[in-house]
Amino acid sequence: MKIGIFGGSFNPPHMGHLIVIESVRDILQFDKILFIPSAQTPNKQNTLLAPSSIRLEMTRLATKGSRNFEVSDIELQRRGVSYTIDTVNEIVVRYPRTEVSLIIGADNLMDFETWKTPDEILAKSALVVMNRPGIEFRSLKSKYARSANFVNVPQIAISGTDIRRRVKLGHSIHYMVPQAVEDYIIHNRLYKE
Repeated sequence: MKIGIFGGSFNPPHMGHLIVIESVRDILQFDKILFIPSAQTPNKQNTLLAPSSIRLEMTRLATKGSRNFEVSDIELQRRGVSYTIDTVNEIVVRYPRTEVSLIIGADNLMDFETWKTPDEILAKSALVVMNRPGIEFRSLKSKYARSANFVNVPQIAISGTDIRRRVKLGHSIHYMVPQAVEDYIIHNRLYKE
């Protein structure tokens, strides 16, 4: 069995997340992709996050109906700063005899060496790197690039920052997020302040 780990704040989860991860799943033939909302990431401690329970629920709504996507709350259960190595260790224990891959963007690869124990992460999981706008794979200067499996995915210009801004300004987010997520945001009056 092949499992991909895709972590993030999912504040909110949007169509860009779903499109690129479905592309990775299809190209690399993953049996399952685990969407893992973070409690607090070491690199984004100043970002204002919606409460974890809300981000978890929106991620479940966004992936509902996909037999290949599953949402895990392991980082939210752990609380505090979320380190990728802790998540990888837990996934490896939960899914023995499974090929585990960590899926990140090319922008994350550029600072991967600053992550907690990157060599240990690579000893326990394969590294899948998705292209990002403005970043060419061959220009990446990370010593970990030779360990990565590079995947070209569609470039979707949707971001959580823009969605939150649009909601705050009263603009439409239709087609930027799944309908269930849009309804949840509107019903719960999220991102208004």
